[in-house]
Amino acid sequence: MKWFLFLWAGPIALLGSWYGLSYYDMNFGVFMLTRDAHDLVFQIYGHILGIPPEDLPPLVLRAIIFDSFLVLGLIAFRRRKKIWAWWQARRQSSSDALASDESLSSAP
Repeated sequence: MKWFLFLWAGPIALLGSWYGLSYYDMNFGVFMLTRDAHDLVFQIYGHILGIPPEDLPPLVLRAIIFDSFLVLGLIAFRRRKKIWAWWQARRQSSSDALASDESLSSAP
């Protein structure tokens, strides 16, 4: 499961850092981090997909959000027994605390 999370978060972090650095033209002398490279990459992808390059960043963000929910859903499904036990223990402890507060408030 750790490798699965690493292989999911690694490309997202790499893409996000490249996008942020190239969008604001913080290139540190590397061509791939320049705004020109940023615009070129989106022009190429836009041409390949047949859509304007300005429409690509929101589509990529929506895909990342969808994938994130999918990955978190898989993790929750795999750990559903632990989550259910945690939920029951939390519910039991809150009802015990409520019962003790009621018994203290009703004491003369």
